[in-house]
Amino acid sequence: MEVRSTYRYAKISPFKAREVTREIQGLPVSAALDIVAFSPKKAAALINKTLKSAVANAENNANVKVDGLVVKEATVGEGPTMKRMMTRARGSGSQILKRSSHIRIVLTDEIEIKRREKKKAGQKKKSARTKGAKATKESKTAEAPKEEQK
Repeated sequence: MEVRSTYRYAKISPFKAREVTREIQGLPVSAALDIVAFSPKKAAALINKTLKSAVANAENNANVKVDGLVVKEATVGEGPTMKRMMTRARGSGSQILKRSSHIRIVLTDEIEIKRREKKKAGQKKKSARTKGAKATKESKTAEAPKEEQK
């Protein structure tokens, strides 16, 4: 079952709010709430409010358990833009656009929660830096005998 919650006319640019919504898409609700709670952005507080509202809608209106909920969709649409004027040099003026957005979150219990598997202690991934460092050491040792021959 899908449960929705929307926050309309949020006073934040949609571009700034989309950064946070991209992080929480596809995550379980508990993980999404953790990410949003510890994010230092203004948009995180607004999305946190909308996410909690969606969880409350699921509990009260749809009688769904919160443990199985997943963020199916988190989108930010563009709201109306307020246009203001700012005085500039030589009697001219420029426009300031104060953008607003509509935050929409859809939760569902039909998607399985994906758990990440922990890596074993013996498995380590070699980074590109260590490979590059070995190559430069080999090239320096190869160049040294050429200089001695001169």
